[in-house]
Amino acid sequence: MEAVNVEKLKGVGEKTKADLELMGIETVEDLLNYFPYRYEMNEVKPLSELVHDEEVTLVGKVIHPPSVSFRGKVSRLTVAIQVEEAAVKAVVFNRTFAKNHLTPGKTVTLIGKWDAHRLQITVKTYKLGQPKSDTTIDPLYSLKGKLKMFQFKKIMKQAVDLYASKIEEIIPEHYLTDYKIPNRADAIRAIHLPHNKLELAHAKRRFTYEEFLLFQLKLHYLKDKNRKTNEGHIQVFPQDKVEQYKASLPFQLTDDQEKVLTDILKDMRAPYQMSRLLQGDVGSGKTAVATIALYATVLSGSQGAFMVPTEILAEQHFASLKEMFDDSMHIVLLTSSIKGKKRKAILEEIASGQANIVIGTHSLIQEEVIFKDLGLIIIDEQHRFGVKQRRMLRKKGIHPDVLFMTATPIPRTLAITAFGDIDVSTIRQLPAGRKEIETHWVTESYFDRVLSFVQKNIEKGEQAYIVTPLIEESEAFDYQNAIDLFNNLTQFYPEHIKVGLLHGRMNQEEKEEMMRQFANNEIQILVSTTVIEVGVNVPNATTMVIVNADRFGLSQLHQLRGRVGRGSKQSYCILIAEPKGEVGKERMQIMTETNDGFELSEADLKLRGPGDFFGNKQSGVPDFKVADIVHDYRALDVAREDAANIIYNGLINEPAYAALKKIVEEHAVFTDQFD
Repeated sequence: MEAVNVEKLKGVGEKTKADLELMGIETVEDLLNYFPYRYEMNEVKPLSELVHDEEVTLVGKVIHPPSVSFRGKVSRLTVAIQVEEAAVKAVVFNRTFAKNHLTPGKTVTLIGKWDAHRLQITVKTYKLGQPKSDTTIDPLYSLKGKLKMFQFKKIMKQAVDLYASKIEEIIPEHYLTDYKIPNRADAIRAIHLPHNKLELAHAKRRFTYEEFLLFQLKLHYLKDKNRKTNEGHIQVFPQDKVEQYKASLPFQLTDDQEKVLTDILKDMRAPYQMSRLLQGDVGSGKTAVATIALYATVLSGSQGAFMVPTEILAEQHFASLKEMFDDSMHIVLLTSSIKGKKRKAILEEIASGQANIVIGTHSLIQEEVIFKDLGLIIIDEQHRFGVKQRRMLRKKGIHPDVLFMTATPIPRTLAITAFGDIDVSTIRQLPAGRKEIETHWVTESYFDRVLSFVQKNIEKGEQAYIVTPLIEESEAFDYQNAIDLFNNLTQFYPEHIKVGLLHGRMNQEEKEEMMRQFANNEIQILVSTTVIEVGVNVPNATTMVIVNADRFGLSQLHQLRGRVGRGSKQSYCILIAEPKGEVGKERMQIMTETNDGFELSEADLKLRGPGDFFGNKQSGVPDFKVADIVHDYRALDVAREDAANIIYNGLINEPAYAALKKIVEEHAVFTDQFD
């Protein structure tokens, strides 16, 4: 429809217009697309079924003229209403004008709070006449400024009556028929002025599909455009040599690893730039897959870069890769600690191409680091780096392939939305022979027994983590909480058991040094307020104690649990918590029942919702008005398949898809966290 300024509607003056602008509403179309955030379903029930103190809907006839009394500035209107065979007292505050409406003999529908003892309703809203059905549906909107709900609804009804029929359809007709969903004009009317629950449900189905389809179209459009405009770094390597290297490894790849590796190597040979996320649980063997991909890159005559978030993790990867390759593979380590002549020599080896694989931290993105021919970038725990940092590393080569890795299992629905414009590979299987971590949930009264259990394991030569949560994001409180725990543990344990402390006020060097001491068993117990460095490998650590565990999400708890169980010894995770709500109790129960990170991530998504899944608002997760990625996952799957079909089979260029194409081209911009 053509743009119509909202002030064309009756009742929209300068003040109302200003309030509407605060809500992002400038045109009638903006108004019609401003959906209710929820609906109150007011069902007419017999008096015998009404619940005391709940909101109810009554229909009856006015028996006597209303009476009005005042207490200060507060007016109270009282009127008797015949409902079934009873006389119900209706009380209306601060609306003396209702006296002219509620006259004897009039039928009226009342909505308000029910007092079963007094047979009285405190009226919130009333309407003259019978409701159109036994259930009245009251849409509620999020308002700004001084705009009142009744005022906004009056403006909305006017807009729907005058303009809803002029709303243009954007989805081709056959989709409406196939999925039995209403056209856009009817759905707009039903979303604002529903006659019944069924009509509202159909309108919601329509907009759920539309929102998912538009979002998926934008993602696939960007992906397609990116592949066509970004020429890849075509890597040519002999497959037989890759197979020989795989066969030489001291372990056999799982089926999942094999499948993921096949996809990665196929992307590396392709004429477009690879942009792939490899997700897998802690210990699932992502690094082994990454190592083989790096080997293939070197075989093709290019260099590989492996960027990790911390120095200690870089050192561990450096040591493990040195073991996995023979001396013919030149691997170098570059971190901020490497200075002087040694640093200069490493930089020269990278620039000359002598260095085949470079492992490092943020140091890799500095201007002085110049690659001769960078073919593959692997970014471990990608969420720990900013978009700018990842982009700077990409610019070190000519369209190098990029593989992001994460040990945070991402639910499938989030992967489709937040990471929809890159390819996602998943390793679900764990290598054979791994001992499952035992998880137990106890209350605070068991704390001393837990500490004794930790001591028993330490006396056997093992180590332990004890983690406290960040409480209310208050650094001072968080810091003091950790200090108190650290002091208590130092007094509790004998002198030969060394306790270390890691907290938010330490700088990066101090944190790294503390982790290094723990990795070398100079410290037996590490008390931490921050999430222990993801990926740090301390095989000797067998016990993870999490204090106030109910303050963590399931995915965070699973990540913490993954810090142990990295060696051959039996490992334990002990959750100390006294959750007050049912959701908190359910989280603790789920943790003790499964070690499957993907199962936990799906449960976490259902319990906490998509906005909080990553611990903070994730820019890649869209804020849908109607659609819900948790409950509407089937519609998301359908919309994803339709979007892929429309983009990759060229349907987007056909006349029937013109409206969709226009929207996609106008709004398809890179918002994804991976750049």
